[in-house]
Amino acid sequence: MEYSALVEYYKRLEETSLKTEKTTIVSELLEKTPADDIKYIIRLLMGRVFPLWSEEVIGIASNLMIKAISKAYGINEEKIIGKWKETGDLGTVAEEFSQRKGQPSLYDLTGCTSNKDTGAQRLKVFSVYDNLRKIPNLDKQTAEEKKLQCKKIQEKKLVLIAELLNRAKPVEARFIVRTVLSDLRVGVAEGIMRDAISKAFFADVYWKATLFQKNGKKKRFEKMLSGMKGKTVIAEDKVMDALRSGGGKVIEDFLKDNTVIVKNIEEINSISSFFKKNLGADYVFVDDADVGNKLKKSILDAVEGAYEIANDYGAVAKTVLDAGETGLLALKMQVMRPIRVMLAQKAGTVDEAFSIVGTPAALEYKYDGFRMQIHKRGHDVAIYTRRLENVTNQFPDVVSYVREGISAKECIVEGETVGFDARSGRYLPFQKISRRIRRKYDVRKTAGEIPVVVNLFDISYLEGKMLLKKPFLQRRGELKSIVREMPNKLVVAKQKITDDVKAAKEFYAESLAAGNEGLMFKNIEAPYKPGSRVGYMIKLKPVMETLDLVITGAEWGKGKRSGWLSSFVLACRDEETGSFLTIGKMGTGIKEKPEAGVSFDELTSILKEHILREKKNTVDIAPFLVVEIAYEEIQKSPNYSSGYALRFPRMSKVREDRGPDEADSLSRIVELFARQRGRTNFVTKQ
Repeated sequence: MEYSALVEYYKRLEETSLKTEKTTIVSELLEKTPADDIKYIIRLLMGRVFPLWSEEVIGIASNLMIKAISKAYGINEEKIIGKWKETGDLGTVAEEFSQRKGQPSLYDLTGCTSNKDTGAQRLKVFSVYDNLRKIPNLDKQTAEEKKLQCKKIQEKKLVLIAELLNRAKPVEARFIVRTVLSDLRVGVAEGIMRDAISKAFFADVYWKATLFQKNGKKKRFEKMLSGMKGKTVIAEDKVMDALRSGGGKVIEDFLKDNTVIVKNIEEINSISSFFKKNLGADYVFVDDADVGNKLKKSILDAVEGAYEIANDYGAVAKTVLDAGETGLLALKMQVMRPIRVMLAQKAGTVDEAFSIVGTPAALEYKYDGFRMQIHKRGHDVAIYTRRLENVTNQFPDVVSYVREGISAKECIVEGETVGFDARSGRYLPFQKISRRIRRKYDVRKTAGEIPVVVNLFDISYLEGKMLLKKPFLQRRGELKSIVREMPNKLVVAKQKITDDVKAAKEFYAESLAAGNEGLMFKNIEAPYKPGSRVGYMIKLKPVMETLDLVITGAEWGKGKRSGWLSSFVLACRDEETGSFLTIGKMGTGIKEKPEAGVSFDELTSILKEHILREKKNTVDIAPFLVVEIAYEEIQKSPNYSSGYALRFPRMSKVREDRGPDEADSLSRIVELFARQRGRTNFVTKQ
C-alpha cells in the first residue's frame, strides 16, 4: 500500500472528533488493507511503530528532528526553529519546507553519499515503517561502527529519517515527523481500534430501535440504509416485516440493491461465527435490543480478549484475516512477553468498596510499592513494570528470590515490591524504591542499600496454561502452590476474606499500622482483565484522593528558576479518544535542591527531551511522564479542555511505574467532583 493512501485517512481522522466517525473511517481503511500490510497500518494509525510489549522505542526528540529536517531539505536549523515556534508543530514545518526543497546529498547507511533522485519514487507504507523500526537497532550496532566506516550513530538515525522526508510528498512529511515524535494527533485509541477491527471483519449488528430512529432521526436511518448498497444482510423475519411495512423509496432501493437473507431468531442465535468470510454477510438485523447487544458484545469481546493476550492490535487483525474467530481463540500468552496489568478503581469507604466488588470479598494489604509482572522460564527471569518496561537488570535480588522461591518451570506472577528497612522492620515509602527503578549503574550496591520485599498477589499463566479466565480465588490458590515464602524477601500478600464491615475496618487499621497505604478489595469470582478498571479490584486509602496526571506542558522559569521548566500543565486522559485534556497548572511540591526530593532540575532533564513545540517561554511536552497530584478541590472551569480545574495542586511523587495510558480519566474527575459536592446522581463509566 502506498503511504499517500494512509495519509488520506490520517487527514480524515484529523477532521473529526466523533468516535463513531473515527471508527467508520478506520474500519473502511482496514477492509482495503492487504494482509501483508495490516500490522504496520494498525500500528501507524495508533501512532506507534512497535507493539506495547516491545522494549524498543524510536526515541527521537525534537532537537534531533530539527537536524533531520535540515538534512532532508537543506534548510538552516535556525529557520526551522523559528518556524517551529511560530506554528508549534514540527510536522507542519516539515510539510512547508518540503514544498520548496532542493536536492541535498544524503549519507546512506554505508557512509557513502548519494545524489540519487528518489523523489519520483512513491513511498510505500512498509518503507516508512521499515526505516522507523531500524532506528532503535542502530544503538545496538556500536561494535560494527569501524567496520561499516560510518560516522556517529546519531548521523545514521538522521539519515533514516531524512531519507524518508526527502522522498515524501509535503503532506506525507507532516505525518512522518509526527509519527517519529509520537505526536500523530489523529485520535485513534485502543477502544476505537477494537471497534474498527470488529466492524471491518465481522458482521455489523443492528436492532430495530437503531434502524428505525425516533425523534426526527429518520434521515440518519435512510442514510445508513443507502450506504449499504451491494451488501448481504441477514435479517430477522420480524425486522423484515417492519421494513416492508415502512415503505418509501429508500427502503425499496435497499431491498432491490442488497441481498437479504431472512431468518428467524432461533436460526440467528445458532450462528457460530460472525466473521464476514464465514458468515457470507456484512450486516445482521435483529428485532430485540437485548439480543442485538449480546451479539455485538460477543464480537467485541472476542477482539478485546485477543488483544489482552497479544498486546498488539496489529497482530490481532492479522490473526483475524488469517483465521477469523478461531484464530483469535487460539492465541496464547507467551512467557517473556508482558501483558497489561489489571487496574483498580478507587473507593472512599469500606461500604462503598464492598458495594462495588460484592461480598464476601478478598481483602489484601495495599503496599506503597512498585508493581512488578514477573516472568519465569526455567532459570530465566524477566521483570516488567506496569508500563511494560523491562527492569530485570535493576533488581538482581528479586531475580534470585524468584529462582529460589518459585517452583514452577514456567509462570507469570504479579506482585508489589516494597523497599524494606531491616533495622526498623518497616516498609519504606515508594520514593525510596523509585531510585532503584532509574538506576543503570552500581545496581548491586544500590540493591544492598535499599533491599526489597516482593509481595505476590496474582498469577496469570502457569506451566503452559492461561489463567486469565479463572476466578481470583482459584488463581490465588495456584499462586500459593508454587511459592516457598522467604520472609522479608518473597511472600504472598496478606489476605482476609470477609463480608463483615467491622472486620474489614479492623484489617484496614492493621494494614495502616504496618506502614501500608490501605487495603485492596477484590471480587473473589472475577477473572483477570488486563488493562481494565472493571470493578473487580478496588483500592481504599485514608488520605485525600490523589490523582495520577500527565505533564503536557510547562514554562521556562525566571529569576532563580531560570533554565528550569516550571508551571507544569497537568492533563487527564480522555477514555474515548486516548487524548489528554488539561486540568490545571502545578508548581509546588517540587524542590529546588535535589537532596530534598524531586527537583526542578531533575524534572527539566527528564522532560526537555520530550518537548514537542515551543512558543516564546512556553513548551508543549509529549504525554509520557505521570505524576501523583494532591489538591484541595476540583472545580468546574472553562479555562481547561477537561472542563475542570484543580485548586492548589501540588506534586506528591513522580510515578515512573505508570504510563500515560494509566493516568486518571475524565470520568474519574467527574466522579470525584460529584462526590466532593455530596451528589449521588452521577453515573460512573465502567
